[in-house]
Amino acid sequence: MPIQTLLFFTALSFLPAVLLLMTGFTRIVIVLSLLRQALGTQAAPPNQVIIGMSLFLTFFVMAPTFDRIYDRAYAPYAAGTLPVDEALQQGAQPLREFMLKQTRQSDVMLFARLAKLPAEVKGEDVPLSVLVPAFVTSELKSAFQIGFMI
Repeated sequence: MPIQTLLFFTALSFLPAVLLLMTGFTRIVIVLSLLRQALGTQAAPPNQVIIGMSLFLTFFVMAPTFDRIYDRAYAPYAAGTLPVDEALQQGAQPLREFMLKQTRQSDVMLFARLAKLPAEVKGEDVPLSVLVPAFVTSELKSAFQIGFMI
């Protein structure tokens, strides 16, 4: 039980980074902030409301992914049928699939080239150290494109 508690608190400390970098939160909060600017209001709605709305919209958008993580990784791990390392791999897979769907191939290729990986890295072969910055870059591009359309 002490190891589970340690793992829980360790995972909890990484949760803000995961929420900001590996979900649609960044795109949503930027779009809502730009929408507020486009409406010409400086403080209405306040930042707390924008952050709250962004969190709830993120959980709504990510619900299918979170459900798959729970079904594939957490539930078997909690039942004792899956070791920790396998649970982490199974849990990362749905998140990886989500990020790959939302990431521009050009961004993946850019970060793969910077990491000195083979030119045609695709899907399962893309390490998280390449996928996460490519995903964040794609999310920022998409958010600002949506914002400029508003």
